[in-house]
Amino acid sequence: MKLYIPSNYSSPLSLKETERAIKMVKDFFELNLAAELKLRRVTAPLFVQRGTGINDDLNGTERPVSFEVKDMDGTIAEIVHSLAKWKRMMLADYEIANSYGIYTDMNALRPDEELDNIHSIYVDQWDWEKILLPEERNVATLKAIVNQIYSVIKRTEFIVYENHPDIIPILPDTIHFIHAEELLERYPDLNPKEREFEIAREFKAVFIIGIGSDLANGQPHDGRAPDYDDWSTPTANGYKGLNGDIVVWNPILENAFELSSMGIRVDKTALIRQLDIQGKSERKELLFHKRLLAGEYPESVGGGIGQSRLCMYFLRKAHIGEVQASLWPGQMHDHCRKSGIILM
Repeated sequence: MKLYIPSNYSSPLSLKETERAIKMVKDFFELNLAAELKLRRVTAPLFVQRGTGINDDLNGTERPVSFEVKDMDGTIAEIVHSLAKWKRMMLADYEIANSYGIYTDMNALRPDEELDNIHSIYVDQWDWEKILLPEERNVATLKAIVNQIYSVIKRTEFIVYENHPDIIPILPDTIHFIHAEELLERYPDLNPKEREFEIAREFKAVFIIGIGSDLANGQPHDGRAPDYDDWSTPTANGYKGLNGDIVVWNPILENAFELSSMGIRVDKTALIRQLDIQGKSERKELLFHKRLLAGEYPESVGGGIGQSRLCMYFLRKAHIGEVQASLWPGQMHDHCRKSGIILM
């Protein structure tokens, strides 16, 4: 069991106050994110059909929850891992205008997660996707959108403070950008998680660019599926990648804390290249991939922003189970209860 118990932990909010604060955070952030990025809310599926290539493969090893649909001749459906590819299909099918986009409340199940303070079987996030022009597929555009999202995060932090003055704002005014290759150069003797720890502790809010492609040491900073984020396109200084993660310093857990994974999406060239790199060229025959290669999808940028992660951070909670209802090992329940951590 992986569980971190902060010394002398005490939640700043009671269970009832926490429930009200969760709604406040989610309502405010969702409204402001939609306005900032010009996103329209759409309804999302809880499950998709197996064999279409629509489900998110995450790192390629996680098993989706699946079931047989009785009235569809035994068709197998899968509970989504995320909606990374589905959203891009909807941009085309909904005929969204240039510079506008969509977002949705995404609920997923990831039964292979290793349960700890920040990982749960149940995943809730805002999945969003926005149309780009082909000439906007660059790092400058990526950084501009990250800054917009960070401004919404900062606004939400202020609203939490206005309603709960004991929760003091701690985020810096600006987010620091660094490429995963630069991070490796800076901390060559550390593993990726240790590098994230050090950079988040120093800058408090960082965006790590280029996650998925092999770095100078022959290893990627972290795994990425080949068919949504573009992590292989060459940029400047010999670097690669048009994607990344928003990571902040969590003072309760005293660790780096990922809030969002996002990126400019693959075009035809990047999709073929990344499928070849990962030895998954057979996916070109799947529905999602065939439509992309046929030019049916617009260029886009998108990502997921963890709802429970945001609430956990803003409300200074030590465990994600304090802001969402899920399943936890009995031993974890016992340790948390003894330490003043009340799991929902």
